[in-house]
Amino acid sequence: MKTKHSESLKAEEYARALLDAASSEGRQNDDLVQWRHAGKFSREVFEVIHAMCNAGDLNLVKLVESMYKHLLDTRDSTVFVTVTTAVPMDDNLREKVRAHMEKQVNSSVFLVERVDEQIIGGIIVESQGNRYDASVRSQLARIRKELSQAYQGKEM
Repeated sequence: MKTKHSESLKAEEYARALLDAASSEGRQNDDLVQWRHAGKFSREVFEVIHAMCNAGDLNLVKLVESMYKHLLDTRDSTVFVTVTTAVPMDDNLREKVRAHMEKQVNSSVFLVERVDEQIIGGIIVESQGNRYDASVRSQLARIRKELSQAYQGKEM
């Protein structure tokens, strides 16, 4: 159980770290104003800022704000579709996958592309909790299982 004393010490450590960093940039008062507003941030805002910071993408804050406002204003119903291939998709395949998935989900599609050489070939498509696996790796696994079951079913 945390005591008031340990919380106070932890808060002082954070405050000193912030003050030291702000002082080195000459932004002591500005950072205090920002800190007062930070208490109003939701968990999801903190999580996105944290992810952006870890990725070195804090320079995109204004662009994210603009895009968020646009998406909110248009109530975008775009469906995220994750496509995994063994090699990067070319533009032709990308458009075929997009067109096919837009028909399947009856909505515009945002493709998230992944490359995984371990699938050997083929494609894996994931969207709205569904997974379609047409990878060579899964086909080989299915064949291996069928052969194993067939072999085990025969008498020697």
